[in-house]
Amino acid sequence: MAEMDGTSGRQSGLRDHLVGMVSGRRPVVMVAAFEGWNDAGEAATSAIDLLRRQWGAAAAGSLTDGDYYDYQFTRPTVVRDAEGLGTLSWPQTRMFRATDVEGLDVILVSGAEPSYRWQAFTAELLTHAAEQNVDAVIMLGALLADVPHTRPLPARPSSADPELREALGAQRPTYEGPTGIVGVVTDTAARAGLPTVSVWATVPHYVSQAPSPKAELALLRRIEDLVQVSLDLTPLVEDAEAWERGVNELAGEDPDVAAYVEQLERARDTEELPEASGEAIAEEFERYLRRRGRD
Repeated sequence: MAEMDGTSGRQSGLRDHLVGMVSGRRPVVMVAAFEGWNDAGEAATSAIDLLRRQWGAAAAGSLTDGDYYDYQFTRPTVVRDAEGLGTLSWPQTRMFRATDVEGLDVILVSGAEPSYRWQAFTAELLTHAAEQNVDAVIMLGALLADVPHTRPLPARPSSADPELREALGAQRPTYEGPTGIVGVVTDTAARAGLPTVSVWATVPHYVSQAPSPKAELALLRRIEDLVQVSLDLTPLVEDAEAWERGVNELAGEDPDVAAYVEQLERARDTEELPEASGEAIAEEFERYLRRRGRD
């Protein structure tokens, strides 16, 4: 999932890549995330929620087959009215469509990871994608890792498509082992011929509780780069800064934790030292230009 190599030279974005493939309509990109094993700190599904709110995405269908879920594991929830009458909300995967997002249509997908029938679930999801004329897929995930909370949290794109890697400056996936529904959908969509990218953010394992705004921010900044859009992330930046200050206070109360964080910081700084190039500066400058254009 997160172990990748072979970064290509950084190029443009997914929209530019799709423009030459689609004629007579706006390109359509699906961005999906799932609760559970694939969603440390709820960073990935929180990113989908922010995109849905910011883009005013409208409901565009759902996957509600009861055979997909073990309700003792993923339980329904109840909300009561003023008289005490309850309304049940069953686990499902919801789809939303945001129209004309800076020249793109975006299908947002969010739901609970299914318990059963993953192949049928994936087939149904991709059938919905075909009905919505989806041209490319971006899968979001978050996982626990040995990373310090005091440094930017990585969220690196990867793709098994060499042409897409070249276009996006993405990396080649190298992870092998147990996978979740994000991995299953990613592999199936790619084998079906859809340009597919996965982006995983890392969450410090010693502060894994939700929310994880710094990891969410990393994913959303990567979305900005991939699909060449501008997002208003100011409130989330403030949340991430407050989260980091809170973790600093907690770490400062435990000498062992503080020492461990310092060890992670040294390892991270040493690892990134050779990358002191214009890459990060260029990415941040492009984000600035997009935001200036939006304002």
